[in-house]
Amino acid sequence: MSQQLQRSMSALSTRDRDREKTYFEQQREALIGEIAMSFEHVLANINKLNRSLEAVVAVGNEFSSVEALWSQFENVMAKDPEDGKAGSEGEEGQGQQGEGETTTAGKSS
Repeated sequence: MSQQLQRSMSALSTRDRDREKTYFEQQREALIGEIAMSFEHVLANINKLNRSLEAVVAVGNEFSSVEALWSQFENVMAKDPEDGKAGSEGEEGQGQQGEGETTTAGKSS
């Protein structure tokens, strides 16, 4: 019996191979092939984008030490005028009032 079953199975598979595919099946296989190729292109482009983003991040990380140095410089420069104002606040206040009066007088003339 097992030989007869094998013969009938092989006969079915040869019939399926010999039978022509319908128009729908042909179109479906063509579309599935196109979709598979499109997915491969999308995957390749995503990988390329990922590499580009990694390169951008690497370049940005190279500037972190420069950014830290400029931030430190900015903090030092911002603190100096405040320290000077605290020591001689009265004198600077009078100088600012004098400058304000000069500017106002200059505009009204």
